[in-house]
Amino acid sequence: MDTVGKKDRAKGGSGTPATVALTAAGVAFTVHTYEHDPAAASYGGEAAEAMGTDPARIFKTLVADVDGTLTVAVVPVSGSLDLKALASAVGGKRAAMADPAAAERTTGYVRGGISPLGQRKRLRTVVDATALEHGTVFVSAGRRGMEVELPPQDLVRLTGATTAPVARP
Repeated sequence: MDTVGKKDRAKGGSGTPATVALTAAGVAFTVHTYEHDPAAASYGGEAAEAMGTDPARIFKTLVADVDGTLTVAVVPVSGSLDLKALASAVGGKRAAMADPAAAERTTGYVRGGISPLGQRKRLRTVVDATALEHGTVFVSAGRRGMEVELPPQDLVRLTGATTAPVARP
């Protein structure tokens, strides 16, 4: 499997909506690309392996329905989303994974490439508290095979997220 192909800064208005949003905000970030394998069992696992990075630093973006409102959860790929904890974190009662088509339509991204940044419609977002344990974290840059590395505080600020323990090991 090909490892990281590039480590570039996005420039100007080129790139994905996520990298454009980061550039416009003046946030320091690094784009990491790798050859995506359509047969990969897990997008996050594939990213961790391809980039040789600790899976605890790579975060997946999941869209859930909390009491009828689409909500984004950003959790480490090494764990899974605790739906009860997510509902509680946003003052809701019930959470379930969102319909994939609704998630794609609302965010403007395809599954496996949904970024918490630069979404078509800004959704309420919760970043798992473990993100703050790292100097930088990786999230989807808006395309399969493309991750963006940035400080977790910038991720939280730019998404308007709250942080809470919403992941299970």
